[in-house]
Amino acid sequence: MPELPEVEALTDFLTEHLVGHEIVRVLPVAVSVLKTYDPPPAALEGRTVTGVTRHGKFLDLDADGLHLVTHLARAGWLHWRDRLPDGPPRPGKGPLALRVALEDGEGFDLTEAGTQKSLAAYVVRDPADVPGIARLGPDPLADGFDEARFAALLDGERRQIKGALRDQSLVAGIGNAYSDEILHAAKMSPFKLASSLTADDVSVLYKALRDTLAEAVERSRGVAAGRLKAEKKSGLRVHGRAGEKCPVCGDTIREVSFHDSSLQYCATCQTGGKPLADRRMSKLLK
Repeated sequence: MPELPEVEALTDFLTEHLVGHEIVRVLPVAVSVLKTYDPPPAALEGRTVTGVTRHGKFLDLDADGLHLVTHLARAGWLHWRDRLPDGPPRPGKGPLALRVALEDGEGFDLTEAGTQKSLAAYVVRDPADVPGIARLGPDPLADGFDEARFAALLDGERRQIKGALRDQSLVAGIGNAYSDEILHAAKMSPFKLASSLTADDVSVLYKALRDTLAEAVERSRGVAAGRLKAEKKSGLRVHGRAGEKCPVCGDTIREVSFHDSSLQYCATCQTGGKPLADRRMSKLLK
């Protein structure tokens, strides 16, 4: 799933390629992709893109005051086309969900792999009309997001810190991958309760959060949309690397699996050498 750094890079890429261009066609292909109907997608046609903004994991294209907002979800992606195919796309079972064409023949496709169709597109007059944006917490890279504000957000949280970091209403833009990376950098167990964090813990976690996201944004800066997935994967130290060596201590990176996701961590760096309980594996061993 694209998270804050990748969506930030897409924002920069689209700003360079879209701003100043006229939208001539907006073609929803998958029935499930469009979440709003008033204004219709055709209302964007004939308008000029004046800006591209990120709200957490949401991309926001401003076309003369009307907004096309997209959320790529777990398996969605944006593909830039220097030349779009001639003729309208054919609806079907392929990955293409929505196409946006510009006056110069360029444009982009939104695609989604797999059978769980969660990619979403909204045409709205105000981005705050998108429910997911209205619920967002503060952006962790914003200038006003200081350690005191982070501590206030965590105060009273009784969840595990991994889940708290992924909650978009608490902090916007962090998902499964970068929460693993942040906790590894902070040398903190993903199962640690947020309510148990000391002031020193919060300070360490805040620095890890800001540094990890800022470094990922910098790595992604200037990378073409088609290469962002590979860039993200190459920069991850623990997420998606179960069975490999921890780049910090050399221990084997371990995994905890859930029904629809998994987390990766280093026991030596994060849990005092103690493996975390993997409930799925425990059931298999019974």
